[in-house]
Amino acid sequence: MKGLTLTKKEQTRLRVMNAVLERQWSAREAADLLGVSERHTWRILAAYRKEGAVALAHGNRGRCPANTTGEETRRQVITLASERYVGLNHTHLTELLAEREGVVLARATVRRILVSAGLESPRQRRPPRHRCRRARMPQEGMLVQIDGSHHDWLEGRGPWLTLLLAVDDATGTVPHALFREQEDTQGYFLLLRGIIRRRGIPVALYTDRHAVFQHSRQASEAVELALAGESEPTQFGRAMQELGVSQIFARSPEAKGRVERQAGTFQDRLVSELRLANASTEDEANRVLEEFLPRFNQRFGVPAAHPGCAYCPADPEQELGGILCFKHHRKVARDNTVKYRWRTLQLLPGPERTSYAQARVEVQERLDGSLVAYYQGHVIPTQEAPARPAALRAGNGVRSCEPTTAPLCLTGGVSPNGAQGQDGVEVLGAAREEAASGSFAPVHRGRSHSLRTPPHKSLKPQRRGPTPRQQARWEIVQAANRRGMSLRAITRLTGIARNTVQKYAAAASPPMYPQRRAQARTTPMVTNPEKKVLNPQLTESLITKP
Repeated sequence: MKGLTLTKKEQTRLRVMNAVLERQWSAREAADLLGVSERHTWRILAAYRKEGAVALAHGNRGRCPANTTGEETRRQVITLASERYVGLNHTHLTELLAEREGVVLARATVRRILVSAGLESPRQRRPPRHRCRRARMPQEGMLVQIDGSHHDWLEGRGPWLTLLLAVDDATGTVPHALFREQEDTQGYFLLLRGIIRRRGIPVALYTDRHAVFQHSRQASEAVELALAGESEPTQFGRAMQELGVSQIFARSPEAKGRVERQAGTFQDRLVSELRLANASTEDEANRVLEEFLPRFNQRFGVPAAHPGCAYCPADPEQELGGILCFKHHRKVARDNTVKYRWRTLQLLPGPERTSYAQARVEVQERLDGSLVAYYQGHVIPTQEAPARPAALRAGNGVRSCEPTTAPLCLTGGVSPNGAQGQDGVEVLGAAREEAASGSFAPVHRGRSHSLRTPPHKSLKPQRRGPTPRQQARWEIVQAANRRGMSLRAITRLTGIARNTVQKYAAAASPPMYPQRRAQARTTPMVTNPEKKVLNPQLTESLITKP
């Protein structure tokens, strides 16, 4: 091999092999220097003694790789791209070459061939955006970043929790934080209330595009609402407008990097603090968090560029509970009642107006769960409305939409107490057996049946109460619905079917289900006499059984 040029790695091997031949180093020491085994070092040394420095060069040097695209194929691709398929982007061209011309190449290979020939893709790709580190706000309280971090904070000792975190952009301190079961509007209301009570009202909030802060609409609908000026804010956005706080929406996690990095620090330090305190519940975690925040702010806080504070103190005449709440408009019924989330409020006459029938009122659900009705800025005295008979019957497990069946005694009469509990189920089960045998006809309220009526068609199945699992699911769906979560969010969170979530959300009490009938086999089993039967006695008994 003439004109041999060794690389840096091969030159190092040459010096090591010469040192081994001069007995300066041993083969084991040379193997450590070259990063190979001692056996391979002896193999290299033997080839070097036989062929010289040529043995140290790679064996494939100067050879054409087996997967190289042939020159004829390269010319074919360039010709097709410049004549028949002119104006096509590289990805589309690659697909057409494989589909129509039988030239199967990778997109990167086609692009490399065309770029070397000076044929750039007609569709220009968007260049990467340049990002730079944003300077901090000059004064504390000018911008607060808030976000939620769903993490195994209790390390298996309790449920997974979500940390709602607020970070001041100027100082990096945490004005307030709290643990919640999930990231919801009520949790952010509590977070903001803690910030206002501790520091004051910030000038602006920096958030992501979570459904709590911004409605997730289709693009066409969002454009139409923006053009018409009818973009309705969320409950949190409405509260920010009333407080005079500006909302800034981040388009990427990197944009609100301060709160993201603080959440990562909390996942390291706060998890250890919770483990040392042996916290296993949400309340215990919040108590540990209260003690942790002052030490965290003292350790990681930085001074602001400008002295002073931009937090605005809350107006004492402004009721904070009437802002950080859920507000909905309702139309008053003729009996001066309004319904809100399966609760009915009775509006009482006041000094401003004696009757509010057919009027539009505002119902506020406060953070403590209480309901307050407003009409033209004035509070309306209210109380819980008496329940309707249908609701009372539903609470006792009786559905008003179905004909009620009187429980039957073993003797064919009506049970004296008319109970629909466990005893009633046992009595009705015995009565169903007698009715199936044709000994008597079941008795229904308000309807008369002939003795010729088939008993299995006239007798309604007894309603049974929900199982503990169904009861727990209904309570979870009701609790999530009261917090303002959508049906889709409840389905995604709990894993319950969408139809079941919708049914449980609309039910004032856990749904009742009919008892399942055991379907006995009435037709005999037919076997093929020509086939071999493993148990002929059992088969004969099944065939001859009436």
